[in-house]
Amino acid sequence: MSHKKVKSHFKKVDPVIYAVMEGIDFKDRIKPRKKDDFFVSLCREITGQQLSGKVARVIFKRFINLFPRGKVTPQKVVKVSGQTLREVGMSWAKVKYVKDLAEKTESNKLNFKNLHRLADAQVITELTQVKGIGPWTAEMFLMFTLGREDVFSHGDLGLRKAVVKLYGLRKPTPERINRIVKPWSPYKSYGSIALWHSLE
Repeated sequence: MSHKKVKSHFKKVDPVIYAVMEGIDFKDRIKPRKKDDFFVSLCREITGQQLSGKVARVIFKRFINLFPRGKVTPQKVVKVSGQTLREVGMSWAKVKYVKDLAEKTESNKLNFKNLHRLADAQVITELTQVKGIGPWTAEMFLMFTLGREDVFSHGDLGLRKAVVKLYGLRKPTPERINRIVKPWSPYKSYGSIALWHSLE
C-alpha cells in the first residue's frame, strides 16, 4: 500500500490524526508475515498482554532463548516445563495460555494454513478458542502479523487514552470513538499506529 495514499486519505477525513501521522514512517509497520511466523507471533502477543512494550520484549527474548537457535515450535513448547516458562518471567496464567496455544496448534484444532484467507471476524473467532486469547490479542495479530489495514481495537487502553487526549473527550463511549474512527476506513490500522505514536 502506498503510504502517500494512506496519508492523503487521512488529510481529507481527519485533520487531527493527520497532524500526528505526518511525521510517521509507516514502512514495514503493517505488512503480512510468513505463515511460519504465526505461532511465534501469537506467543509474543500473549507474552505482551497487559505489560509495557519494554518489559514484554525482555520476557519474550528470554522465552525465545529457551530454544536452540531461537527456533520455537508448538512441539517444543508442549514439551518445555511450565516452571521453565515461569522462570523467564511469564505469569502462571500466561504459561497456561502459551501451552494451550501450542497444544491446539499441534493437534490442528487451530489451523494456521488458511488463517490468512479468512475475513477479520472469522480470524478472531478462530483465535479466541485458545485460552487467554481475547479480541484484543486477535486484533493485534490481525494488524501486525496478517498485515490487515482496517483494524481498530476498542479494548486497547492506549488507543482510548490517545483518543481522549487528541480529541479532548472526557469519557468517550465506544459509540463516540466509533464516530471518530469510522471515516478512517479502509485504513484504521494506520490511524491506530498514529494514536499510539501520539502517546510517546
